[in-house]
Amino acid sequence: MRNPKSAVEIVNAGDLAPAFERSLGDIERDAVVRRIWDRDGTVWKPEDREISNRLGWLDAPRTAGESYLALEAFAASVRDVGLTRAVVLGMGGSSLAPEVFARTFPTGPGGLELEVLDTTEPGTVAAAGARFDPRTTLFVVSSKSGTTAEVMALLAYFYDRARTALGGGHAGSRFVAVTDPGTPLEGLARELHFRRVWPGPPDVGGRFSALTSFGLLPAALKGIDLGRLLLSARAVADACRRPAARENPGALLGALLGTAALEGVDKLTFLLPRPLTPLAAWIEQLIAESTGKDGRGIVPVFEDRRWPAGPFGPDRLFVEIGPSEETAPMPGPRAPEGPGSPLVRLALDDPHDLAGQFFLWEFATAVAGRILGINPFDQPDVESTKKKTREILAAADGRSGPAGEAPPPFRGGLRLARPDRPEGPEEGLTRFLAGGREGDYIAILAFLPRTPRVEELLSGLAAGLRFKTRFPVTVGFGPRYLHSTGQLHKGDGNRGLFLMLTAAGLPEVGIPAVPGIKRPAEDLGELFRAQAAGDALALAEKGRRVLAVELDSPVETGLASLSSFLEELPA
Repeated sequence: MRNPKSAVEIVNAGDLAPAFERSLGDIERDAVVRRIWDRDGTVWKPEDREISNRLGWLDAPRTAGESYLALEAFAASVRDVGLTRAVVLGMGGSSLAPEVFARTFPTGPGGLELEVLDTTEPGTVAAAGARFDPRTTLFVVSSKSGTTAEVMALLAYFYDRARTALGGGHAGSRFVAVTDPGTPLEGLARELHFRRVWPGPPDVGGRFSALTSFGLLPAALKGIDLGRLLLSARAVADACRRPAARENPGALLGALLGTAALEGVDKLTFLLPRPLTPLAAWIEQLIAESTGKDGRGIVPVFEDRRWPAGPFGPDRLFVEIGPSEETAPMPGPRAPEGPGSPLVRLALDDPHDLAGQFFLWEFATAVAGRILGINPFDQPDVESTKKKTREILAAADGRSGPAGEAPPPFRGGLRLARPDRPEGPEEGLTRFLAGGREGDYIAILAFLPRTPRVEELLSGLAAGLRFKTRFPVTVGFGPRYLHSTGQLHKGDGNRGLFLMLTAAGLPEVGIPAVPGIKRPAEDLGELFRAQAAGDALALAEKGRRVLAVELDSPVETGLASLSSFLEELPA
């Protein structure tokens, strides 16, 4: 089934075909498309409960098209004063769309080099501080709530550096805020004399904000043609108004996603060429945080390596995104052929069509939420890790081990961070994997520096786990995953095995005291450790299966040891 105008092709629905057809019929019978556009919150729940006030993303392609010239004019103005780099300080919905733009597009004529910093890992932040010259850098402080702990820590760190380099009277000129009206960040930005405050629409949730100022300001700073970018978003939005589900790209895709999850095919596996890999992280947050609740969930899985020979489990739905067949063959991993492998292909020939992909997936997620019977616009379990983190910081104990208990020695650069029995890392890993059940997935939760070498080793570890267990494997860096897949981990039907990896040796990098900025901690390492420990506790309280492993310095040694242990285990 192909929707030619939107380049959404259902190559094969497999065994899902009968249920998929019923879902399409239900969407049309219940006028779901019209009711979504009418802002009818009862599409998802019998009682609206503020759902209708979270649907402003439907208008984003049009409203952005009316205001993008102001964003481009601002970008030109900062270039004119000699700034050459823009750095987004954000988390989750405020950082992932900018990362797509930063890593997918070249810097446009006269544009600024664009980077995203969405970690509190102290070594990474210190290295960024050494690279970013406050005299030529614009810091985009991005937080919908205006209170995000990680963003406040990063703001304090870089504002202090700007204050040192430029003097207190000029430091604010190197900062711009993107936040909802009336937030603490808005007031702080005016107090510290930021260059500009760009308001975010209060009726758009963070993960649906790619086509608002949260995503478009960084794109404008990069020198991307916003007019051309938004053409594709408006075209897809128009197509998503069609009442016939089979002719509506968002309804078509969403119906398959929701139907598949209801039928147990809940591992949404993405196959992308390397230039499009940043898109996977954006979709991951949108899908996982929107659908992982009420004991249900769609698990986004991005796999960047070809698989070994052997069958897949019956819980996989494959989505290929890349050049159309007329343009070029799809590079990288491919979905297995055969009637048992549901497969969708989405054509993407021009990077500017990424804006259309954003809207397509937003609408599809809303439709999938309808089929699953959930509210895709809330995140009820995200607060649990934040609460645990605050408790750990208040107790001035960000360590991952129990207070007063001597940690076990490292073996091969590894030790169990919170052992519940006397065992080494090999025995702990064996016991952990033995607890897997049919339909599970493995999530690697890495509170580690996100360097190319660490990413490569984690990719190899994920491939080894996939080979040994045949389970899908996801990889998430902390703390960024807390703002995306963290909701799914705690809100789904307890399908995950969570391998948490933390670094024992972290450099001391203080969070400076800046008037008006509420520091979540005095040291970045303290905050980083507390977030890892807090999430491990939150997962355990939810009855999730967690193995916490601490890595000695250098962490690369411990990652290599983990992969070696896996090779010795029977398949």
